[in-house]
Amino acid sequence: MASKARNQNSVDDRIQKHYSIQELSAAYSVTPRTLRHYEEQGLLSPQRDGQLRIYHEADRVRLDWILRGRRVGFSLSEIGEMLSLYDLDDGRKTQRVVTIQHCENRIKALEAQRDDINATIKELKGFRTLLSSLEHDDQTGKWVHAKTGEPVASYTP
Repeated sequence: MASKARNQNSVDDRIQKHYSIQELSAAYSVTPRTLRHYEEQGLLSPQRDGQLRIYHEADRVRLDWILRGRRVGFSLSEIGEMLSLYDLDDGRKTQRVVTIQHCENRIKALEAQRDDINATIKELKGFRTLLSSLEHDDQTGKWVHAKTGEPVASYTP
């Protein structure tokens, strides 16, 4: 029974816990300015006591979402859309579906970027190989293949 009481106290402490902007920013390694920016964007809504911002556990959960979304490249408006679906009275089903779609879109975009990067790397390697195989023929003033002495028409420095 004591264990159950301790667990309930732990849950109650977590639910009732309040965080200052300094505490929350330190816990997540972000600046207070970042938290204020997220508030300006409507992503966080701390309780206010005059100028003092008071963050609750729900703000920590939202901040987790925001930072995860930023890490994987979602825009703040995409993150805001996903967060806004949290409070729908559908057991977060809509939020899940929309988030999955955003994830799929981001994966496709990243895969396309990866393909572009791989193509660029391949082209650069080929160009490097070509340049490495050339030498300048001082007599003709042209670039030639180092091994064959044949002029290279496709390279202009």
